[in-house]
Amino acid sequence: MGEGRASWLLRTSRARAGLSQAELARRARVPRTVVNAYERGSRQPAADTLALLVAATGSELEARRAPDVDLEHNARILQQVLDLAEHLPSRRRGRLMFPPLHHLVR
Repeated sequence: MGEGRASWLLRTSRARAGLSQAELARRARVPRTVVNAYERGSRQPAADTLALLVAATGSELEARRAPDVDLEHNARILQQVLDLAEHLPSRRRGRLMFPPLHHLVR
């Protein structure tokens, strides 16, 4: 699994606090294997779990609300783009030809 924001945040907070995974797990009252999985990115913590773990490092996690999205405005723009796309010149593409595969099938 790739590194996500949660794994980076948890690893960074723990390192800044000078804590081992075992010490962080003890403070947060979660298994060390769970802390390890979160830090590796093989598991994703829920927002409240991440906040608990970061708090156990002595830091605070601040949640921000995502900006509102105007769905009607976005839908109008999408419709305009699709309308414009219909007026673009098009050309018929030829058929894709593949070599015979009968020699591979038994």
